[in-house]
Amino acid sequence: MGTQFFDEMHGADEGGCRLPYRVLEQWLADVPDDLIEQRRQEAELLFRRIGITFAVYGESLAEERIIPFDVVPRIITGDEWERLSFGLKQRVRAINAFLADIYGKQEILRAGLMPPELIFANPAFRPEMMGQKIRGDIYVPIAGIDIVRVDSDTFYVLEDNARTPSGVSYMLEDREVMMMLFPELFSRYHVRPVDNYPDELLATLQSIAPESAPSEPTIALMTPGPFNSAYYEHSFLADKLGVELVEGNDLVVQDSLVYMRTTEGLQRVDVIYRRVDDDFLDPLTFRPDSTLGVAGLMSVYEAGNVSLANAVGTGIADDKAIYSYMPEILKFYLGEEPVLKNVPTWRCREPDALAYVLDHLPELVVKEVHGSGGYGMLVGPAADKQMLEEFAAKLKAEPENFIAQPTLALSTCPTWVDEGLAPRHVDLRPFVLSGTDEVRIVPGGLTRVALRDGSLVVNSSQGGGTKDTWVVNV
Repeated sequence: MGTQFFDEMHGADEGGCRLPYRVLEQWLADVPDDLIEQRRQEAELLFRRIGITFAVYGESLAEERIIPFDVVPRIITGDEWERLSFGLKQRVRAINAFLADIYGKQEILRAGLMPPELIFANPAFRPEMMGQKIRGDIYVPIAGIDIVRVDSDTFYVLEDNARTPSGVSYMLEDREVMMMLFPELFSRYHVRPVDNYPDELLATLQSIAPESAPSEPTIALMTPGPFNSAYYEHSFLADKLGVELVEGNDLVVQDSLVYMRTTEGLQRVDVIYRRVDDDFLDPLTFRPDSTLGVAGLMSVYEAGNVSLANAVGTGIADDKAIYSYMPEILKFYLGEEPVLKNVPTWRCREPDALAYVLDHLPELVVKEVHGSGGYGMLVGPAADKQMLEEFAAKLKAEPENFIAQPTLALSTCPTWVDEGLAPRHVDLRPFVLSGTDEVRIVPGGLTRVALRDGSLVVNSSQGGGTKDTWVVNV
């Protein structure tokens, strides 16, 4: 994959400019730097007023922060998007087929395509889901697939988010702020809209309602509460969807149904868009000390009288060891070659792979198979000797907990930083909505940007920011 970084604005020719960015390049040349800086400060003020914040767990001063927003948009052509969109739909179809299989007939294990312990010893595997009927076999109505670009034609899937993917509120708010602050730049492009995402999400959730639900099912968004790091997004989406935002104590189970407490009495709930992890959903089934869930919820779910989005047990598809089998998973269930390729991955549980990783540790990125948010990972080229030695010891002690990948040459986009315009590394999280009627994707997604010079880690918890993503016709 090389060490040269693809510049999405200039391509391989530093003296030129790629076609989709030419209008932006001219606009940047015409607009004074102090005006761009002024708009950047206005954007920050807007985000503070709106209250778009997140908290970083584990910090001694885990105050609410805004995610830094970059005012220079990322541009993707319509042709590039069509290819991405096709590959994303294909991948999510395979993920849903895989989940239906491992909680059903387990044909992939019978075929010997992956070791059974990857499933049965996985903490995200939920034996309670064995044989569970899921409407349309749609285990993952809402998926966030992280994509990275390495050259003009090549996109890789970096990881799959099938449990409770977050970040869509930033995609929507980034667009709104850009339209407000830079209408003159918008007028020069035909940017495909993303503001219909709430309508598409609502239609998706309605489509997976139990067959016993009325024609207009009642939907609620279940949050762990205001102390959760993504609470802003929970309240934002509930408002946009026009549904109630509820916590566990707002719901009650009676007569094999879930009800929501309202000022007019109990109201049946048919679909729960839950942002509460499996462990805390039902103290009678999972953690008995949980106060976030609803006692008896799983019994209603098992009876087919409520739908959960996403389904219980989908976290196993987030596992990075399972990710390494996605090409085989896709071929097994769909009989197709993947449109979007995986990053080459070494499974450290395999002795030959572990030996290679230990020999090449300074060149590789090592990740925990159950990790997320950029935590618990090693970026070999940026690590000092002590860190490399500590990680080598971890790998030898618990090799099954890690995978390793090449240090990807993530593409860069022009980004407004303290020194002015500079290239920074980016990824992209499109959101794929799978209903029983159709698969929907709004054009674009959340572009995350590593604001620190040279950093390849885009996560907000690690100092990353966000950009508006424009899919344009050129």
